[in-house]
Amino acid sequence: MMAVRDRFGLGWRAKLALGILSNLDRIDLVEVIADDYFRAPQRERRALRTLAAQTAVTLHGVSLGMASSVAVETKRLDQMARLFEEVRPVSWSEHLAFVRGGGIEIGHLAAPPRSAATVDGAITNLRRAREIVGVAPQVENIATLIDPPGSDRDEVTWVSQIIANSESDLLLDLHNLHANSTNFDFDPVDYIARIPPHRISAIHLAGGKWIGRPEARRLLDDHLHDVPDPVYQLLEEVGARATQPLTVILERDGNYPPIEWLLDQLDRARRAVARGRERRSAVAA
Repeated sequence: MMAVRDRFGLGWRAKLALGILSNLDRIDLVEVIADDYFRAPQRERRALRTLAAQTAVTLHGVSLGMASSVAVETKRLDQMARLFEEVRPVSWSEHLAFVRGGGIEIGHLAAPPRSAATVDGAITNLRRAREIVGVAPQVENIATLIDPPGSDRDEVTWVSQIIANSESDLLLDLHNLHANSTNFDFDPVDYIARIPPHRISAIHLAGGKWIGRPEARRLLDDHLHDVPDPVYQLLEEVGARATQPLTVILERDGNYPPIEWLLDQLDRARRAVARGRERRSAVAA
């Protein structure tokens, strides 16, 4: 299931479909939102299988709620397992977030309290996901506008404990990291350094915007803007440290520029990883 080289791709969106299919020579793979296909008509699932026959596909979940002391619903894991078997993607992933509790769907990827209870809950959920789907998911760090109440450890400690006690590698979202480090004043390079380099297998890139009053503004991860310079710098840092091939996905959820604009950002990501790999080789030499 592991890639043999660093690969770079785009998130599959209907408005980008023509541009993606017309430029598969510049795109190594596409990331598909799995939940969009759980109850999709057969024609849409056939179209997804056709896409998977043309290029590598990775599935990305948004509704399982892995990082919770509440168990992930078996029916949702069964849906992911059926789609995985049907599409045969190169990998699948989910967020270290909760999305429901007490029977209430909050409609948002929320950061849980960073505590022993949510570490244990996430490990249990990831174990069940591995058993039902057959392959362990990559897990993604999320952006948050508030420091989760009830936390007794910092984000990177919490993420590292989940990674260390599960079979799941990290899908490191670098704009989420950039936003959180900006909003809560911590060093993103130190964060990367504290993640075991052999457990980082995938990267998300995106952009965001500033919100709020000038004296209390926050950086919002909205996937509607270009990837900022600090995120490319973090990508180079990951390239210098990660010991396994990386899958790098550029996410864009609206305000779409011409496809060439996105492909240029993807090429810039390639160059950033290459610089990091060169640094690693120089140190090894």
